[in-house]
Amino acid sequence: MTSNIPAIDAAIELRGVSKHYGAVHAVDGVDLHVGAGELFGLIGHNGAGKSTLFKMMLGLIPASAGEIRVAGASVRGRAFRAARRMVGYLPENLVLYDNLNGLETLRFFARLKGAEPASCGSLLARVGLADAAAKPVREYSKGMRQRLGFAQSLLGAPRVLFLDEPSNGLDPAAIRTFYAVLEELRGQGVTILITSHILAELQQRIDRLAIMAGGRIQAIGSVAALREQVDLPLTLALRVEPGARAELRQRLASLRTLGAQVEDGMQAQTLTLRCPRPLKMAALAALQPLGGRLLDLQIHEPSLEDVFFGLGS
Repeated sequence: MTSNIPAIDAAIELRGVSKHYGAVHAVDGVDLHVGAGELFGLIGHNGAGKSTLFKMMLGLIPASAGEIRVAGASVRGRAFRAARRMVGYLPENLVLYDNLNGLETLRFFARLKGAEPASCGSLLARVGLADAAAKPVREYSKGMRQRLGFAQSLLGAPRVLFLDEPSNGLDPAAIRTFYAVLEELRGQGVTILITSHILAELQQRIDRLAIMAGGRIQAIGSVAALREQVDLPLTLALRVEPGARAELRQRLASLRTLGAQVEDGMQAQTLTLRCPRPLKMAALAALQPLGGRLLDLQIHEPSLEDVFFGLGS
């Protein structure tokens, strides 16, 4: 899909950004570069500094030090007033007016942002709320409120999108729809910065991520690159014909001296091998002589959650 959004080299750029509250360093010397069209994840424990960083990038609170540029404009400069119209934001806790219905709510936000009110109906349909457009927000479920908040973040066709815990309250079908919309937006060149405590959701969907702790970025890169950095073992789940597990253990014995761990499974014909990544091909070669007696093999990469805790966050 061809994008009609003007290209910018860095949709989000931070240099030496800090935020101090007295002796408390909520954000401490953060450098970050998010390219146009990236789906970028920001993860960390509560209190790591993610929300503070979000608010500074949106110009809601000033940085104590450093430079922040979003959509090509400095958040401290006059040009950011215009640039902010190209930014969408879904806060973690969105406040809505319960006496308005869904369509009225979206039109209210459209007027605040200077967006076209005529787009509100199609946005509600896009997030699965077309049938609830005339329903008072007080009757919305938590998931419906979250989808309405997502719709307001899309007003004005933003080129940079900030999403803070956007899947809160969404059921599996709504989560799937949500990420399908994000994929469509990314295909149009929209830059998306997302935080989530549900790391399994992000693992297969983000281009890169940054891990924050203590107000600093501890690691940054793709999930694959961070897996290499933390050097976590692979897990091979093996199932052989009855009676062949002893032979399987024997064939894997040489790998144990190189750091692999072999554990018997719950069933008589199963076994788990945990091995350093460089031993992956050696492990597969050791299994080859088993031929058809090896009934099943599953290779499990370390999850994003494993990487997160493996990096000591």
